[in-house]
Amino acid sequence: MHSFLKNNVFSISFGTSLSKLAGCLRQIFIAAAFGIGVTYDAFNYAYIIPGFVLIIIGGINGPLHNAVVAVLTPLNKKNGGIVLTQVSIKISILLSGLAILIFFNSDLLIELLAPNLSNEAKSIATHQLKILTACIPLSGFIGLSFGALNSRKKFFLSSISPAITSVTTIFFILFSWIFRQGDTSSNFLSYTGLLAIATLTGTLIQFVIQIWEINKIGLLRLNSSIQLFLDEERRIFKLIIPASISSGLNQINVFIDMFFASSFQGAASGLAYGNFLIQAPLGILSNSLILPLLPKFSRLRSIRDNRGFQRNLISAIEYSFLTTIFLTGFFVTFNNQIIQLFFQRGAFDYSATLKVKNILTAYAVGIPFYLYRDLLVRTYYSIEKANFPFKLSFAGIMLNIFFDWLLIGAPINNFGNLSPYSFGVVGIILSSIIVNFIICILLSLNLRNEDINLPNWDLFKKIILMSLASFIDSRICFTILKNTNNFNPNFREFFLLIFGSLTFFVVYFLLTKFLKVNKFKIYQNRI
Repeated sequence: MHSFLKNNVFSISFGTSLSKLAGCLRQIFIAAAFGIGVTYDAFNYAYIIPGFVLIIIGGINGPLHNAVVAVLTPLNKKNGGIVLTQVSIKISILLSGLAILIFFNSDLLIELLAPNLSNEAKSIATHQLKILTACIPLSGFIGLSFGALNSRKKFFLSSISPAITSVTTIFFILFSWIFRQGDTSSNFLSYTGLLAIATLTGTLIQFVIQIWEINKIGLLRLNSSIQLFLDEERRIFKLIIPASISSGLNQINVFIDMFFASSFQGAASGLAYGNFLIQAPLGILSNSLILPLLPKFSRLRSIRDNRGFQRNLISAIEYSFLTTIFLTGFFVTFNNQIIQLFFQRGAFDYSATLKVKNILTAYAVGIPFYLYRDLLVRTYYSIEKANFPFKLSFAGIMLNIFFDWLLIGAPINNFGNLSPYSFGVVGIILSSIIVNFIICILLSLNLRNEDINLPNWDLFKKIILMSLASFIDSRICFTILKNTNNFNPNFREFFLLIFGSLTFFVVYFLLTKFLKVNKFKIYQNRI
């Protein structure tokens, strides 16, 4: 493995793994407390807009992060601090105005996002959205600080930072349960603002820690002149504007998906649980594989080392498909065991498990296209060519609207469904998979216009062989699962998941090695 990756992959993977573990515990607590109920359903609608800003603008690998990494990496500490401070002030002012606008129009926004929700759910969602709007101004600096820290090779804090909100949410649920369990006339779950206030508190703590760390490494310079480094500022904003849409293709489509999902009771909660189980390992892969490559790609491009750039990109593509196809097979094979082990307790009953099981299977099919699209979009950012992903984002949004509508039966108000085939909530997920697949094809082909020539046919053959290995592996494990009915039911799901995971990994590793599509070496890994 190259020294740059070797020095940073461990810290990124470790920090991201801790964050995902905290996020997993948070979802377990939420599932036990709220299940697939109206409060959590409403929260998912209230969180759409603030979550969009937090993830796309304030998230790691978001547009602000990627733009700051590209611009600040070649600058020294003093000059980088001046640019960061100037951009932070302007972004914060802009987002504060946006937050005020959302606060005073929260009821209208919920009506637009979820027209088919019950009146009770809409009222709860509006209340939660007003609380969550305070997160929006904080997200800008969080995203900028992620990029600034990573431009100075400080990866661990940015990787672990999301865990703060998860831990805060767990604390709020536990505290409310302990505080109110002696009060028989009150149920702590009746407080509909609990999740919103917990999210806001966690974001605020995250914001304070980021300021402290940025100041510690000397990148916070409040006395800088606004007339300095205007070219660098323009470069950042030039990257941010188109990247905010292209990078947020999946998040922008959340608006669309949730709009159609409001027609199905409990759909928002089910999508949230299923998506979390997929995003947990995907986040680790994305941060570990893509994050350390961005500064490297920028440097290789700046010194015009196209051969080195292309070699690293091809290896990254191969590793992304090798890992994501493994995840697809794993989730399809063990979906029932995963959901029962993680979520089925408290308010999350067996009927909820059945709903989320189908959702998880659909999400699993789209994992390879999701990460590959993410890798390609970040590649365009690293060479400061964001226009093409920007244009594709608009096309992708239009396609997602059409496929969402078509795959839930093509409904027309006061007329019914035009199509006899409706896949329900699963159709909404299948729509995203189709759109991501189309976007991946177009992004790959367009790389030739940037003097990056991928061996597409060779990569396609390797992907087919990886998929074959995953299919065979899945069939073997399905056969084993059929013969496990005699296990103690109290430990059956745990046992199956632990030993099934090990078996699935070993068989997949051996099959991909036999098919010569796995370059991973236990003692030495070269990218």
